[in-house]
Amino acid sequence: MIFWIASYPKSGNTWLRTLISAYYYSKDGIFDQSILKNIGQFPEKRHFVDFNYNQENVADTTKLWIKSQEKINADKKIRFFKTHNTFGKVNNCDFTNEQNSAGCIYIVRDPRNVITSLKNHYEMNYETSLKWMTNPKNYIYDVRNVKEDGYSDFQFISSWSINYKSWRVQKKIPIKIIQYEDLLKETHLVFKDIIKFINKTLNIKEEINKDKLKNSVNSTYFNKLQSEEKKNGFVEAVPSKKKKEKIPFFNLGPDNDWRKILDKNQQSRLTDIFKEDLIKLGYE
Repeated sequence: MIFWIASYPKSGNTWLRTLISAYYYSKDGIFDQSILKNIGQFPEKRHFVDFNYNQENVADTTKLWIKSQEKINADKKIRFFKTHNTFGKVNNCDFTNEQNSAGCIYIVRDPRNVITSLKNHYEMNYETSLKWMTNPKNYIYDVRNVKEDGYSDFQFISSWSINYKSWRVQKKIPIKIIQYEDLLKETHLVFKDIIKFINKTLNIKEEINKDKLKNSVNSTYFNKLQSEEKKNGFVEAVPSKKKKEKIPFFNLGPDNDWRKILDKNQQSRLTDIFKEDLIKLGYE
């Protein structure tokens, strides 16, 4: 069965995966980039190798989402997968269902901080980033590998608000929603709750390993991940369109504060646009 680690892009998904991979896929809880591969992304080209689809049709893999998950689950093993996809239907095809999914951790982040991360990662300006976040028809794919892989990793992300709500309101699979800001402030406590939820959902009976929990947290602090990237690069960093180098993946981290980065007009505008969700999530 698949256990999802879901989020809108640039909301802390990678950090959460470093924590989970350190705890579940290492002997001592010490994070190393090599173990991150244990938590892959869905969808990717490898998930559709045995299926026929039109690689030049952006959303043609949607018809194979369930079938490919059935193939993944054929061995009845538990796997974690990252996704930015919405929960629901695209082209009348479900992204997933209760037969293929055991549960989900959804990490949500204040959209006023998401926008600053998007600007850096996708090299967009403020206006383009805002349109990107509020576009209900928005989708992503790896533009670097279209010729080789087609659109096999197409993900329908919709808008920031719809993405979050699509997972929050669904009743098909167990879900725990956490806020990036809480994980940042109380990393040990929040991650302990995450492990409890995962173990309960997956019927893992063993007690929480306190040493592994502590090491998982201590080895994945932002400054350590950032330092590691500067020395050895990071597997998920993408090439810049403007420079002959990769865009730093771990850019601002805890210093990403919309109150300091956005001007007053931008702050007011974003707060108005996302007001309902900001209030519900306790950001306002």
